[in-house]
Order: sequence, then C-alpha cells, then structure tokens
Amino acid sequence: LAGLHFKNLLVAKDEAIQAEKHNKWKALPTEKRAVIKSTVIGAIRSPVQIARHTAAQACAEIATIELPFKEWPEFLTTLMENVTGSANDDGIKISSLECLGFTCERIALSLDAPEIAPDVTDLMLTTIVDGIRADRPDPIRFAAATALRNSLAFTRKNFENENERNMIMKTICEATQSSDAKVRGAAYECISQIAFQYYDKLQSYMQTLFELTFATIRNDEESVALNAIEFWSTLAEEEMELIDMALEFQETGQTVPAEQTCVGYVKAALGLLCPLLMETLTKQDEDADVDDDVWNLSMSGATCLTLVANTVEDDIVPAVMPFVQEHIKSENWRYREAATMAFSSILEGPGADAIGPYVNQSIPVLLAALSDQNDLVKDTTAWTIGRICDLHVRSIPEETFPTLVNGLAGKLLNETPRVSSQACFGIHNLAAAFSNDNTAETAGTNALSTYMPQLLQTLLQVVDRSDASESNLRICAFEAISVLIQNSAPDVKHVLLQLLPAIIDRLAQSFNMPVLTNEDKEQKEGVQGLLCGLIQVIATKTTKEDIMQHCDLIMTNFLQVLQSKNATCHEEALSACSSIASSLEGDFVKYMGALQPFLMNGLRNFEAYQVCTVAVGLVGDISRAIEGAMQPFCDEIMSALIEALQNSALHRSVKPPVLSCFGDIAMAIGASYEPYLQLSLMMLLQAAQTQAPDDDDDLIDYVNMLREGILEAYTGIIQGLKDGGRTELLLPYIDAIMSFLEMVQKTRKNDYDNEVLSKAVGLIGDIASSLGVHVKTQINQPYVMQLLQEGHATGDVTIIETCQWANSVVGQILAC
Repeated sequence: LAGLHFKNLLVAKDEAIQAEKHNKWKALPTEKRAVIKSTVIGAIRSPVQIARHTAAQACAEIATIELPFKEWPEFLTTLMENVTGSANDDGIKISSLECLGFTCERIALSLDAPEIAPDVTDLMLTTIVDGIRADRPDPIRFAAATALRNSLAFTRKNFENENERNMIMKTICEATQSSDAKVRGAAYECISQIAFQYYDKLQSYMQTLFELTFATIRNDEESVALNAIEFWSTLAEEEMELIDMALEFQETGQTVPAEQTCVGYVKAALGLLCPLLMETLTKQDEDADVDDDVWNLSMSGATCLTLVANTVEDDIVPAVMPFVQEHIKSENWRYREAATMAFSSILEGPGADAIGPYVNQSIPVLLAALSDQNDLVKDTTAWTIGRICDLHVRSIPEETFPTLVNGLAGKLLNETPRVSSQACFGIHNLAAAFSNDNTAETAGTNALSTYMPQLLQTLLQVVDRSDASESNLRICAFEAISVLIQNSAPDVKHVLLQLLPAIIDRLAQSFNMPVLTNEDKEQKEGVQGLLCGLIQVIATKTTKEDIMQHCDLIMTNFLQVLQSKNATCHEEALSACSSIASSLEGDFVKYMGALQPFLMNGLRNFEAYQVCTVAVGLVGDISRAIEGAMQPFCDEIMSALIEALQNSALHRSVKPPVLSCFGDIAMAIGASYEPYLQLSLMMLLQAAQTQAPDDDDDLIDYVNMLREGILEAYTGIIQGLKDGGRTELLLPYIDAIMSFLEMVQKTRKNDYDNEVLSKAVGLIGDIASSLGVHVKTQINQPYVMQLLQEGHATGDVTIIETCQWANSVVGQILAC
C-alpha cells in the first residue's frame, strides 16, 4: 500500500497535474531523493511478490522523471545486476524486467521529456535481451519480451546498427518458438511494433517473418495467432500510409526518400495471405456477444483483410472473389458467413470498375440471405448491405431498390437486436446516399419518398422494442430516422409535420421514465438527447409557419432537458435550440429570458468543451436570428466569451468559434457593440500572434482555424459598426488589423481550401468600403495587392468575385 501511495503521488491522468507532481519531486533536496530511490529500488529484491511488483511500478515512475535528464545512473546498473546475476532468484529478475517495461511505457507517454541518451538505451536493451534469451525460464522471457515491446520506441540507433538489429531480431524470432503461449504472444507483439517503428529495416527478415506468422496463424492457439495476424494488419497500415505519402510527393514533384519507400510486402504475399485470412473467417464463435469486448480469430482476420484491401486496392478482387462465389451459398453456415464477411471486407479499397460488377450481382443473393436460418449469417448480410449502400450505392441495380428497402425494413421488428441493428445501419446508409442528390430540389421528390411513412413508423416501433438497448439498436434506429429526415424530399413534408407532434410528445413523456438504476438514468438521458436531435432535423426541413404552433412546447421540453446533468443532453438540446432560433428569427426573443441561464452554463462549461462549443454556436445563431434584440443579454455573454479565451485549460478547438462569435454579436447589435470593442479587439490581437512551426501540421491547421475565426470577427465587427454609423471607433486599431493581414499573407501555410485567403480578401474589401480614405496609406501596401492576386489565382468563382469587389473598392480609395 505504501508503494502504491508513493507511485500515485507522482502520477496523474491530467497532463498539467502530472507536470506539477513531477516538478514537486524535482524540487526535493538531492539527498532526500537519493534515500527514497535507494529504498524503493531495494524493495524490488523483496521476497514478497506483491511488494516487488509495486516497487517496480514506483521505481519506473521515478525513472520516468529522472532518466531523460541523465539522473539516477544507479537505476539501470542495479536492474542489470538483478537480471544477469546468477545468484538472484527468478522473482527478482521478473520484477526488474517489469520495472524496465513500466519505465519504457511511461517515458513513451511523456511528450515533453528529452530524448533518452544512447548509452541509457544501450544498457536497457542489453538487460532486456539478456532476459529474453532462449535459456531463460518462460516467466522471465515473458517479462523481458513485454519490456522489449515497450522499449522499441527508443531503439532507433540500435536498429540502425545491422549487428545489433540482427541480434534483436534473432532473439525475438527464437521467442516465437517458446513452449509458453504467453512468451510467443509477447514476441509477436514485439514483431508488430517493429513493423510499425522500423518498416524500412524489415527486408532482410521478411521471409522468416512470413514463415513464422503463417505457421502461427494456421496452427497455434488463438491468443498467439491473433498477435501474428496483427503483424500483417500493422504492415498493411504502414504500407497504406507510405503509398499515400508517395502520392503527395508525386503531386509536389518531390522524390520519395528511400526510408519512406513502400516495398509492397502485402501485395507480394497476397496469393498466400488471402487464403489464410479467409480460412480464419470460418472459425467464428457463434456464442460471442457482439456487445461484449470480444476479439476472436474471425474478427481479426476480417479486419486484416479490410486493411489489405485498402492497401492493394483492385488486386484484392481476384484474390478473394473466387472464395466468395464458391461459398456464399454453401450448405455449411460457417462458409456462408465467411464468404459474406470476405465480400464485405473488400468493398472498400477497390475502385468501382473492379468491384462494381460483383456488387451488382450480389444484391439478390444478399437479400435472400437476410432470411437465412442462422442469425450470424443474417447479421453479416445486413452489415454487408449497409456497407454497399455506403460505398457503392450507384452499383445497386435500380430495379432492386424496392426489394432492398423492403428487405431491410422487414428485419427491423422481429429479428434479434443484432440483426435489426444492422438493418438500421443499411437503411441509414441508403438514406445517406441521397445527401448529394439534387433530384429532390428539381423534381420535388426522390426514390425514398414512397417508403418514408412506412420506414419512419417502423423505426419508431424499433425504438420501443423491449430489447432496444441491446446491440445499440435504439441508437441505430434514431440515427436512421434522422438521416431519412435530413435527406427527405419536399413531397413528404406533410409526413414530417405529422411526425413532429409525436416526437415532442415522446420527449415530454421521457421525463416520466422510471429511474431505479444508473443504467435507467443513462437510457433516459440518451433517449432525450436523441429526441432533441430529431426535432432539430425536422426544424431544418420545415418553415417558420410550419413549426410556430409547436415551439412553446418544444422550448419548454428543451429547457427541462437542460436541467439534467448530462453533457450529451445539453449538447443536443442547445444544438436543437439553434435550429429553432434559425427558423423563428426575431420571434425567438420570447424564449431568451428562460434560456439565458442555461446558455450561460453552457458557455462556462469548460470541462465538457463540446457543450461549450455548441453554446458558442448557439450565441451566433441567436444573434443572427433576433439581431438588435440580443443587446440586453450581451453583458453576460461577452463576459463568458472573454473568460473562455482566458481559460488556459479550455480545449483549444473552442477558441476559434469564440473569436468568430464576437463578429456575430457585433453584426447583431451594431453601434451597441461599443462597450465591448476595446476588450474584444485586444483578445483578437493577442490571438493573432499565434504561429506554428513549419513541421507541425496539426498546429498549422489549428492556427488556420484561429485565423479564420479572427478574420470572421474583424469582418463582423466592421460591418456591425458600419451599420451603426460608428466606424471611426476602429481607426485606432486599423494598423494592428492590417499588420495581421500582412502576417497572413507572408505565413499562410496548408490553406488547402483557401478559407483563410477567402476571408482575408473579404476583410480587405470591408475595411476599404467602411473606412474609405482614412485607410488609404494602410491599403496601399504590396501585401494587400499580393493577397488580392493570390485570390484571383485560386480559380474559385466565389473568391474571384470577392477579389473583384475588393479590388474595385481599393481602387476607388487609391484614386482619391
């Protein structure tokens, strides 16, 4: 207990608290730390196993803090003596290797730690490899293999050395032949990690790894075979990434570096790998519950086959389709299910020309299989149809569409939750396929319209099934309803208007659902969130006149949902309020008094940052809806937005929309924005200083989002003050705003969709049109002309039109 307490003094899930705990340790006097370290590392030699194990964890935490800074040199020498000393019993050796494994795992998670010194990794590796030797007892080899897997992130230098690399690979490959399954499994985990970390070093060992993994997948017990399959899954993922990188290099006219070249191991092994993976598909566990955390051989094989298909693309089709065609109507259910799963696994990867003809032919067979006597076959069949609807809907023969819809609908009420859930998935994807279909706009109808009343009614019955909580059935049904509504045509609006009161009533009734257990509470709040989502999508498909009569009841229910303590419910209810505000426009103001406290709670919910983001979006939507009537609520709202920007713990993704929200409020209240102008512009100027290093794509993307938010804010503030006749208030800040535009022009990176550029040229036009000759000097700068030229060069019609307008306004000023 003392050891665990000590370890917990140094460990925290939160990064900031973790850093604080580590700093407290570093602040202790050196002599005090030395006494503690000596005591803890000595406990690894305890005769009591639990004491050794706990001491190993505590030692690892100290080593995580000190090793990267070249402190505690006795740590590794002591552990090496423990492992290699012939007089030490096996328990001490195992605990010492466990300690090394824990240390490597913890250091790998320490993002800000310096790189481990080569002499330290050498000593760690020497100790670990000694423990994994073939003459060591199996428990020691297992602990060493686990430690080796965790250490591989630090051994790049060792893998660069051919002799050391050969020694490591030889030791690991020998461990795959251990008589102990745990050792064999750990060895394959190491091999998978090597494929991930050192793909470019595999070539000399691939024949051996090919033979070892294939024999293991075919003959070894499941726990070991799963890890051998994982090697090929990892290899496929690595090759996918390398192929994508090669395409990027090709597009930019660069040469692919040798160490980033895809060798094509998966493609070379295809002829033997695919039959082996398809063999694993026939080893289903028919008693496995999909809701449990189960991972078996057939699942692993299907996942690997999916990755392989995405890697080799069209080449997968001739390798797999003969098996599918031979067995999809087999008398043996295992082969019917395996053939269906194999077909489903290769739907993503090949192009439509390669897989499309097979999809076309498969629909009648799959529809018939929905009535198979075996539940697993029906489940996989429904899943496969759903995948086809998602990936290859245009390959479905038009004449089979009615049979397809009716076939899926027929499996919603009377099948097992698992099969019905997959049927919902199929309907969901079938409806989603109409999202980019313009037929509804031009013809007023689409192919879904005929089936919409029946599907919506049946899916609501699914929601009410007594077993709907199993296999995510209720959630899948709600999501299918939502997508059907989103992609419905105008000719079924009357169906939606008939549905709306029923959904409102369900939401009202949900507050009376009995809550006896935590599971009941989660189910109740989950249903409320999903019902709010349905009201939201119906509101987007109808007009103000359509829903006006229902809005008092809708908002009353939303406000009651917001009284719960469930973040997901808050997110859904606030999102739904946005839709109602957008529909009602100025009439939404009647709800603001009651909504304001909940809106403020959302804006200040910094921990559940997704709720905060939705609340910020709602402020923008309400501002656009009620315009000047927003002013009485702005003191509190602006205060909360400033708090959000000043909160260092708030997830950074919230801050760009917060900045943009300043512009929404300013456009709504015009000259009344003056009290907030100085502080909001100060926050914008601070945010504008954020830059990203050239090699950090994630941070570059974030900076682009931040800049979009800043540009939107400036645009809204300028337009708002212009409408209110107070643009002169901006003159003291114009130099700083123009400096930001200059920075954007000089440092713009990865603006692939030209969103930053588009907003920048729009802001130039707004500044020029609003402030006129007062900004003649600032506008007459090379970077302004450069931004406008870059906008013209995009070829984007909208951006070019904005540039032409901005050019015209700028030209008028410069001519004065």
